[in-house]
Amino acid sequence: MILVALAVVWQCVLVGYTYSLAGHAADRAARAGAVGRDCAEAARADLPGEWRTDSIDCGREGDVYKATVRLKVPVLVPDAVDWPWAVGGTAGVARED
Repeated sequence: MILVALAVVWQCVLVGYTYSLAGHAADRAARAGAVGRDCAEAARADLPGEWRTDSIDCGREGDVYKATVRLKVPVLVPDAVDWPWAVGGTAGVARED
């Protein structure tokens, strides 16, 4: 029972960490895009290799530059098996011309 409880707690930690990584990557991507840099490259810059993704959407919406990053949640061990669903983070920054 203790091992099952530890596995559940660890999985919850991984879900929370993945949400944190997605939000941080989206924030970096939006800031980079707002000043004219490559937003996808900025989003991938700080992501650990186990959480690398191609699901990065960036674009201008009026005076705001928005970025959305979606990451797969690993099951118990990063870079082994992922849940079939992904978590996402979204950020927006006022464009600076």
